[in-house]
Amino acid sequence: MKNEGEGSERPDNTAFTQQRLPAWQPILSAGIVIPGFLIIGLAFIGIGIGLFLTSQTIQVLEMDYTGVEKDSPCFRCTIQSSQNCTCDVTFSLSTLFTSPQDVCAPYAYDSKSNPIVPCGAIANSMFNDTFELYQIINGTKKQVPLDGKGISWWTDYNIKYRNPSPVNGSFANAFEGTVKPINWPKAAYELDLTDPYNNGFLNQDFLVWMRRSALPQFRKLYRRITEGDYSAGLPAGNYSLTVHYSILLMKVKTHLRHGD
Repeated sequence: MKNEGEGSERPDNTAFTQQRLPAWQPILSAGIVIPGFLIIGLAFIGIGIGLFLTSQTIQVLEMDYTGVEKDSPCFRCTIQSSQNCTCDVTFSLSTLFTSPQDVCAPYAYDSKSNPIVPCGAIANSMFNDTFELYQIINGTKKQVPLDGKGISWWTDYNIKYRNPSPVNGSFANAFEGTVKPINWPKAAYELDLTDPYNNGFLNQDFLVWMRRSALPQFRKLYRRITEGDYSAGLPAGNYSLTVHYSILLMKVKTHLRHGD
């Protein structure tokens, strides 16, 4: 007797549900495994040699100040009765201990030795063109709102970058003694004078630009189109893009995407 509903849970008679899909299983023979291990081994040997040579360029000077030896200048600090003990450890260098490479060179100082803020080639080449998008309706331009809030990574805005504290109540005074990057039309503290939360090193455009790209050709988020009559996207029709052009030593392309 067949119960009601019997067979309803039986899988379909297909190759996928009945596990009849074609499969491939490699045959690991000595002629395949041995050359494979040799190639992988040679690759890792090359990586290891590179890391070893790099580590050899690091200069290290080791000094023991635990005070275990009685002739150690810090031996007296090992006595439990000693409180707030200090000791001087003298040493000499036989060769020059080189300093770390300047990551901001050659955009660290201007011709008058004034520090550039922010420094570095990436900051100096910051994209500073601005755009205005209009929809043309019956010969009339209607501006499309572009949203520039929150376009940077949360970690960049809240963790990685910080603004200096204002001096004498002025944010600009915190940058006294520094100069703007050579290619910038204005200083970092003037990037957005209307919004203190979008100014200085926390400017959204600056944060997006400073996020390094892996390839020479890249895309940077400029604005989002999510507000007003265009929250659902850009309807079909005619548009006009006004470009406030700035001279930069690079070529860029403008891409418009809904939500971007």
